[in-house]
Amino acid sequence: MTRHGKNCTAGAVYTYHEKKKDTASSGYGTQSVRLGKDAIKDFDCCSLSLQTCRDPVITGDGYLYEKEAILQYILHQKTEIAKKMKAYEKQKRALKSEGQQESTSEERERAEKFKQRENNIVSKPINPFTSGKSKDGESQKASTSSSSSDTGESSSAPTLPSFWIPSLTPEAKPTLLKKPSKTVLCPMSGCPLKMSDLISVRFTPLDPSLDRVALLTRQDRYVCAVTKDTLGNSVPCAALRPSGAVVTMECVEKLIRKDMVDPVTGDKLKEKDIIPIQRGGTGFAGSGVDLKAKEARPVMQA
Repeated sequence: MTRHGKNCTAGAVYTYHEKKKDTASSGYGTQSVRLGKDAIKDFDCCSLSLQTCRDPVITGDGYLYEKEAILQYILHQKTEIAKKMKAYEKQKRALKSEGQQESTSEERERAEKFKQRENNIVSKPINPFTSGKSKDGESQKASTSSSSSDTGESSSAPTLPSFWIPSLTPEAKPTLLKKPSKTVLCPMSGCPLKMSDLISVRFTPLDPSLDRVALLTRQDRYVCAVTKDTLGNSVPCAALRPSGAVVTMECVEKLIRKDMVDPVTGDKLKEKDIIPIQRGGTGFAGSGVDLKAKEARPVMQA
């Protein structure tokens, strides 16, 4: 292919580059872009602030957080849950009072109907020799009273709201709130999260003589606590629950799983005490992370 082959329009083949260029300019079709290394979180960065952790903690699912950031998140979620619960309790009390009012109104209606039926019972003997004029007059009075009551009800009835607004239709009802869950969920995994579930993590620096600022400017900052191998996004690693030390998964498989003993503290380990750290990817391999960003747009159909 020549130097200007990508922009050549005299070819008989509709190339991939031309198709991609037309898709970007037309506004139709889903666009996808491959992310670079700079757009991927490092293994030692907080999942909330995306900055290097000063006081790192890890959850049971392997997500790393800055201690201050995750505690602020948990407190914020608890206050939000308390607000939602307060609104739900208020709605519950309102519905309960409405139910009581409806029950009392139904009891009143039943009492009024019973009283009317009792008043309609004839207690005096009917004189068969009287004319039916009085009956006709009474029926006319009853009809006029009923018509007047109907007109009064229609005049006092509220005006019909705008039918084209769903919230103003006669059938519209206020949206009922659902009972909120009291459990705080992890922002990454969505599993229940408590403050007591957070485990402190201790990274072993590459050079203990360097201060934190000098350490952050380096690309290789931390090493395995046992084998002293350099840690990075391309190296699977795990945190040990008793000591919080970070070791490579190769060290876990070859050394630690034989005796199931923490090499730092000497405590016995269980399978749940070995927590694989969720890491980002690299510019070349996915490493469990999707490296493509997609934007869904309408598609033209013939």
